[in-house]
Amino acid sequence: MGDFENREREEVFSKKVRAGKRTYFFDVKATRSNDYYVTITESKKRLEDGVFVKHKIFLYKEDFEKFAEGLKDTVDYIKANQEVVEKRYEYSEFSETAKAGDDFSFEI
Repeated sequence: MGDFENREREEVFSKKVRAGKRTYFFDVKATRSNDYYVTITESKKRLEDGVFVKHKIFLYKEDFEKFAEGLKDTVDYIKANQEVVEKRYEYSEFSETAKAGDDFSFEI
């Protein structure tokens, strides 16, 4: 019950980011002892059968700085070695605009 219950707890905060054929969910959840952690979920529709496939990672607060540093170094490497063309995705029905290649700021 413990691990399953923690994974299925209600979100404290949720941010949905639509980017073309993918949707990313950034969710803050709480353990039973009210310790916050982040789940990052990628959801993409499988072409063969239309089923949404989800991939999820768990990010705990003691790892925020190392994770952010690793992500920043990786993105900086790509930007330094290849041209990054920003894509704009317009969703008129939701009035949302998400840009691929946006800079992430993880300053805590």
